[in-house]
Amino acid sequence: MKTVEKRAIIAERPSEKRVLRIMPPFAFSGTQQNMIIHPQFDPVALQLGPLAIRWYALSYIVGFVLFMWLGRYRIKQGGTPFTVEMLDDFLTWGVLGVILGGRLGFVLFYQPEYYLAHPADIVKVWNGGMSFHGGFLGVLAASCLFARKNGLKWMQVLDFIAPLVPLGLASGRIGNFINGELWGRITDPAAFWAMGFPQAAEADARLAAGNAQWGGWLAQYGALPRHPSQLYQFALEGVLLFAIVWWFSGKPRPTGQTAMLFLAGYGLFRFIAEYARQPDDYLGLLTLGLSMGQWLSLPMLVLGVAGFVWFGKRAKQTA
Repeated sequence: MKTVEKRAIIAERPSEKRVLRIMPPFAFSGTQQNMIIHPQFDPVALQLGPLAIRWYALSYIVGFVLFMWLGRYRIKQGGTPFTVEMLDDFLTWGVLGVILGGRLGFVLFYQPEYYLAHPADIVKVWNGGMSFHGGFLGVLAASCLFARKNGLKWMQVLDFIAPLVPLGLASGRIGNFINGELWGRITDPAAFWAMGFPQAAEADARLAAGNAQWGGWLAQYGALPRHPSQLYQFALEGVLLFAIVWWFSGKPRPTGQTAMLFLAGYGLFRFIAEYARQPDDYLGLLTLGLSMGQWLSLPMLVLGVAGFVWFGKRAKQTA
């Protein structure tokens, strides 16, 4: 269910009156423990005349604002070759890297057959389809070009931006949760974390058709109990990763280690969270029972750990 990114950043929308749609938060079931049902929010967060800013778009905006605020704070602290002017310039490069890389990553990693047959749809980003791993590669390329332009080392740029990224990821996961997309795998309805996602009605029906117990749960609650995996990713890839990388980068470190810590940390936390996240319908589980997200995260983990050790040893040798 790679609908994560099935939200246009700013899309035209008729100016009809919009009402926030909230489902009852609990499904009552006699003596059974109540299961939380995801509130179905209107996908439009803000209507500005003919323009509609969606929740997922707003999460991107919040992420970029946090990036700039944290970056300015770090520049004021000193110890970085970045200036405020460089930070402002990098934002443009970063936004392009995220959007272009995220879109191309989705096309290549998740649905290459479809887009090979429908190449004109590649540019239709308003129909959805973004990939974190693609966006990550896009930012790597953008940061490399930015470093050359400004006479900086590539790793200096990556070390600077690494602590600024996780809170943007956290904001994106909140956008996923509000949209009720990228829901988790089936869990026990008695678990306190169990949540039904009405947006997953079609997927629930397919799964319940082949499992009697799940069919009973669907009849009882109106939705299958799932992990709210967006919140797990918010906590792991966002808040926890930010705390670790921000703390680590608060003191002078060997060049490259902060970037490698982010790389390894994201790879690890994404790999873990994928066990609770429903695999994409059109891919399912791949070799060794791992999802596409896990296979894309494994190289990040391995390269991050190896790079962290290598940069540390190199710093000692040149000291």
